[in-house]
Order: sequence, then C-alpha cells, then structure tokens
Amino acid sequence: MERAKNKQGKLHIRKGDKVKVISGNSKGKDGVVLEVITSKQRAIVEGLNMVTKHVKPSATNPEGGIEKKEAAIHISNLMLVDPATGDAVRTGRKQDDNGKLQRYSKKTGDFIK
Repeated sequence: MERAKNKQGKLHIRKGDKVKVISGNSKGKDGVVLEVITSKQRAIVEGLNMVTKHVKPSATNPEGGIEKKEAAIHISNLMLVDPATGDAVRTGRKQDDNGKLQRYSKKTGDFIK
C-alpha cells in the first residue's frame, strides 16, 4: 500500500509575520499573524476582521454576553510586509548560502527572516 502524500503546500506567510490586507472589509489595514490554518488556507490577524460572538453563561463566565474576536481571513487577501522597507511585497523562495530554502522579497531581493 502506498503512503499518502502531503497535499498542503507551503504558504507565503507564517505566524508572527506582519501582513497587510489587500481586499475585503479590512482592506488597507495591517497587523501581526496570530495563527495560520493551513488546511483551510486562512489566517487570523491581530485586530482585523473583528466579529461579534454571543457567549452563553457558563461556570467560568457566569455573565455570558457579547464579545468581539478576530475571524480568519483567506491567505490570498494578505500580503507580507517587508520588515526592512515597510512595504507590502510579493515573496518567493530561493536557497541561501547554506543551501536552505528561504523566503525573499521579490521587490528588493533580500531574504526575509
């Protein structure tokens, strides 16, 4: 029996990256990626795409009520912000001096840490 292959490709953003929203309700805003959901190709960005959630009272939260939280945004609507220049850039992958694949900015050609 053949082994199942991993069908999830690598994404152009990671947890902790600063990104800019290029389309949708939060267009033009930027924030830091809190979580990347690879199976759905979505990311949760700090302070963006806020939704209201009605919470039932429970033992831990006896009041219940309405709370605001971040919802996931599709990866295609996000662009990485280059830490060196502060501009939103397209990214690619190429090998560094050690032979390891690294992300780089297609605008400046510099590697992104």
